[in-house]
Amino acid sequence: MATVDATAGESGGPATVPEAPAAEPIVGPMAGDPAMLGLSSFIVGSIALGLGLVGVVPVGVLGAPLAIILAATALGLLLAAIWAAAVGQSAVGAVFGIFGTFWLSYGALVLGLDHNWFAITATAVLATVKLFLVSWLVVIIMLTLATLRLPSAFTAVFALIDVALLLLLLAFANASPLGVPSTGLLKTAGYVVLVFAAVGVYLFYDAAQAGTGGKRVPLGNPLIK
Repeated sequence: MATVDATAGESGGPATVPEAPAAEPIVGPMAGDPAMLGLSSFIVGSIALGLGLVGVVPVGVLGAPLAIILAATALGLLLAAIWAAAVGQSAVGAVFGIFGTFWLSYGALVLGLDHNWFAITATAVLATVKLFLVSWLVVIIMLTLATLRLPSAFTAVFALIDVALLLLLLAFANASPLGVPSTGLLKTAGYVVLVFAAVGVYLFYDAAQAGTGGKRVPLGNPLIK
């Protein structure tokens, strides 16, 4: 289409100015939602860790879920973080990036302690694990408070992760003289992990509904508007 210019042309008649072409709709990865990849990666690692903590594998076999945690959860979350950043979703990218590095650092901790990569003596193992848990507890509490404007379902996940980390910290703080953490607290933390994995499934369902043209499910009002 063309519009008529208010300024007459050289011939004295109205001049036409072609309209700018309409912007092409965004297609491909830029139109996608990284939440489907990020949440599914988060869920599978949480299930593996939760089942390990509640006793599906023998107590102390911390490496049992590492194949899932490193190859699926950490990798998937970091890819989702890059995807979110590419589409301008900085908050989503930060959340996925934080959790991706959490799972990656957990894998590094377990492998490092098992293979003595970091020259940590046996007497310092408990203190090292507590340092890890305290550091991440502070970061996840920070994330929880900073994202209270998100729907409350996300806040519930973050708060449950805080509780699970606190229970794990208490389990190692109350270890036996032989360095064995409290089994009861470990199992309780494992059940909390499974609960936040279930909430993650609910969030994934919402993202999947949106991605496939379905009706989204309620996620709750944010605690701060």
